[in-house]
Amino acid sequence: MPVAPHIALDSAGPTAVDGRHIRALTFQSVRLDYLRRVLAELSLPTDGGRALVVGSGRGLLARGLAQLGFEVVAADPSPAATALAVAADEDPGVSYLTSPAEELDLPDGSFDLVYCADTLEITERPDAVLAEAARVLRHGGAFVYDTVNRTPLSRLIYLGAFQAFPGTRIMPPGRYAAHRLRRPAELAEALGRAGLSARDVSSFKPRDVRSLVRATRGRRRGTLTDEQLPALVDMVIEEDGSPVVTYLGYAVHRS
Repeated sequence: MPVAPHIALDSAGPTAVDGRHIRALTFQSVRLDYLRRVLAELSLPTDGGRALVVGSGRGLLARGLAQLGFEVVAADPSPAATALAVAADEDPGVSYLTSPAEELDLPDGSFDLVYCADTLEITERPDAVLAEAARVLRHGGAFVYDTVNRTPLSRLIYLGAFQAFPGTRIMPPGRYAAHRLRRPAELAEALGRAGLSARDVSSFKPRDVRSLVRATRGRRRGTLTDEQLPALVDMVIEEDGSPVVTYLGYAVHRS
């Protein structure tokens, strides 16, 4: 019989449901697809380039960037997440750092690309996060992010399904709050205050929302593993700039 799961972020325990890791796994393909598009639009080379992943969790996205050719630093505020990332990585192409997004212990202008993951929708200080990202980004470099819009549907999913409803809960209470979910226009204004020029917003979502519900319930019941979820959820990008729940975007550091 499946073992009853419990919510435990940044944990690889046999009964742990780690919503951060589930999110990273299901978002990985669209994150990398979007990154490739941004790199092509900006003619930004990967070989010899330096990239920073903020909110890196277990390092999945950081390792994806290393495979594209970047030298990568992965920063996360959780020592447990950093330890899991180091344990999972057999490639020396990524350096792992335990550091909050709001106070990065990194040199000015030292990266060609900064990707902000699992951060903008949980921080109470978005201006500090963006200011730090801009500080460590070289002039002309790219800031890429994904986050959650503030809409009735996003509240239902993130505040309800993901952290309140017993059958689909994968996050601890309080991980998300309505005031920390930000509309694209609000984020564009904050990017501008940090010296970053917003260039794009693209929606992404499950191909079929019913598959997301089935996958989440199956993971809660212990009948599905983390690794089975990406294929079941099947996230897709919609380049319409009108996100209902989740969206990707990028900005360029003004020179």
